[in-house]
Amino acid sequence: MDFRIADTFTDSLARLTGDEQKAVKTTAFDLQMNPANPGMNFHKLDRARDKNFWSVRVNADIRLIVHKTPHSMLLCYVDHHDNAYDWAERRKLETHPTTGAAQLVEIRERVEEIPIPTYVQVEQPRRSPAQAALFPHIPDDELLGYGVPPEWLADVKVANEDSLLELADHLPAEAAEALLELATGGTPKPRIAAATGGAAVENFTLALDHALPSAPVKPFEHPDAQRRFRTILNVEELERALDYPWDKWTIFLHPVQREWVERNYSGPARVSGSAGTGKTIVALHRAVHLARTHPEARVLLATFSDTLANALRSKLRRLISNEPRLGERIDVHAMDDVGKRLYEATFGKLRLATPEEIRALLIAAAEAHPDHKFSQGFLASEWNDVVDGWQLMTWEQYREVQRLGRKTRLPESRRAALWAIYEHVRAELKRRGWTTRAAMFERLTAELPTRRHPPFDFAVIDEAQDISVAQLKFLAALGGDRPDALFFAGDQGQRIFQQPFSWKSLGVDIRGRARTLHINYRTSHQIRSQADRLLAPEVADVDGNVEDRRGTVSVFNGPPPEIYTASSIEDECSAVGAWLRDRIAEGTAAHEVGVFVRSSVELERARTALETAGLPFQILDDSVSTVPNRICVSTMHRAKGLEYRAVAVMACDDEVIPSQARIETVTDDADLEEVYNSERYLLYVACTRARDRLWISGVEPASEFLDDLQSKTSRD
Repeated sequence: MDFRIADTFTDSLARLTGDEQKAVKTTAFDLQMNPANPGMNFHKLDRARDKNFWSVRVNADIRLIVHKTPHSMLLCYVDHHDNAYDWAERRKLETHPTTGAAQLVEIRERVEEIPIPTYVQVEQPRRSPAQAALFPHIPDDELLGYGVPPEWLADVKVANEDSLLELADHLPAEAAEALLELATGGTPKPRIAAATGGAAVENFTLALDHALPSAPVKPFEHPDAQRRFRTILNVEELERALDYPWDKWTIFLHPVQREWVERNYSGPARVSGSAGTGKTIVALHRAVHLARTHPEARVLLATFSDTLANALRSKLRRLISNEPRLGERIDVHAMDDVGKRLYEATFGKLRLATPEEIRALLIAAAEAHPDHKFSQGFLASEWNDVVDGWQLMTWEQYREVQRLGRKTRLPESRRAALWAIYEHVRAELKRRGWTTRAAMFERLTAELPTRRHPPFDFAVIDEAQDISVAQLKFLAALGGDRPDALFFAGDQGQRIFQQPFSWKSLGVDIRGRARTLHINYRTSHQIRSQADRLLAPEVADVDGNVEDRRGTVSVFNGPPPEIYTASSIEDECSAVGAWLRDRIAEGTAAHEVGVFVRSSVELERARTALETAGLPFQILDDSVSTVPNRICVSTMHRAKGLEYRAVAVMACDDEVIPSQARIETVTDDADLEEVYNSERYLLYVACTRARDRLWISGVEPASEFLDDLQSKTSRD
């Protein structure tokens, strides 16, 4: 007997309390081990339209809904008694007559009885007769080809802009995504046809268990079905499936994503898209695809930080659990860690200067040249972004450099004063035997052409918008001129660590091989649309590659973000604590909640809010992994790449974000634009870590960015 679990089951399981989940898992293990055990309390659901739905008693109130045939058992849903029965009475499992994929379909006749949550009514007004339907002229056969269930065709034909998202909540994922893509001007591809003629399947129970004579795959083997149903072969697999959250996009890709994963490229390629569009998953699958199709190759999968690299390793283990040998040829590291490993293997022991040590050297050098009249902040940023960042070793190089990303004009006399300071710093670094990260990559770049074989055949880089000049030079030397050698995933709207610079000038030309993803799988429509107000509709890089954020759609609804301006720090801490307690009371696990602040200076406010509320928490840094049953607290910079069901972004005060300290480093008004943009990006990153619930707050006078979030502007 085939034993499967559906994503609807794991989603519903996550909403139960810890003790309830333990009882459900015990029942699930018993069902897999011996579904015919007379001790199992099966109850036939007579009111269900699908006659193969049964309930299984977990305890006095919890019921597990299963779909049971002579050949298979599928765990579909779990909830308290009445809710579980209601769910089953409004669903049926069937094979789609055109695509051949197995689908859990909501029964149309009962949908009118489903109460629509208040937040949907607020966000989307009642349908106006003046609003035009979106799909009236699309043939039924085409809609069926996208996976729309036949009984929902009439609703699709009359859907307009206001009703589409509500409708999408009731449709299978592939149908909802296709309609959203159509509505935003795209052209979705029809799903893989599994049965000819489009005739409805008479005996769908038989069809679900056995392939149709004309079908190339069984219904549960269809790519769309594999996104929502997982076949469990043994107890170990079931244990993993129940212990880890269901991540649809870790294992199975949307066809548009798969196209970019499996394509052959004549040179470097890049996938971009706003937060939640699956860029990291595309990068992960690309690395596995390269390792699988090139059995002797070594693949580098790299990202910005150790925290993100650890997250990638966890996802990689789940993705290749059935092919563990692939993991031996995929190296997953932070970029700086890659550089350090290669450097020490090639040149010997490395002593990297820390940011604090560099800062001390800059202060000492500035004191030795007191007539420069530059602030410490400017001296540090000019060193990081220009002198050390571009590895300028001579006065002539610094005098002639085009200071991309640094709009402040510096005449030659002022550059000369600065160079005296930086020359002093370079001399001191050499005397102490210290190396900067940029210098580490510069030496590796110079050494690469002397190698007979590169250290990696392919490199896949996630969070590529924050890659440094020296790191990109290294990657260009590694594979900038080889087909398929370099693949990047990132979002210019999340660039918070690097000044903009030209990739093309460094040997990485992605023109013609860049794609922007537009379907958001992680963040609700309400959170995404409000966070997008922080950014321009288009974000372009220095080489003119444009990321068009217009047309991005989320595939699910949620309550709108809550934006709160407090009268005092005590008021804010109390309000944040109350909001967090409400999320825990709703059933959100503590480790599914994140709290973010602008910098380490504001961490104490977050700590006060959580301690006042009596909630367990941990402060995240690169050396700390997420601990179960603790709320995660960090700065916005460390939020990069993380995701939570609920997020509170607090301490958004005037002079905190945008940072007054950064503004004070500006010596020319033209530089303010870059400071403001990167501060917007930072708040955008923090807000888009939230999946379902978002809170944003500050103390009067609050950040001007909160006004942008609350009012529609030309950025929408």
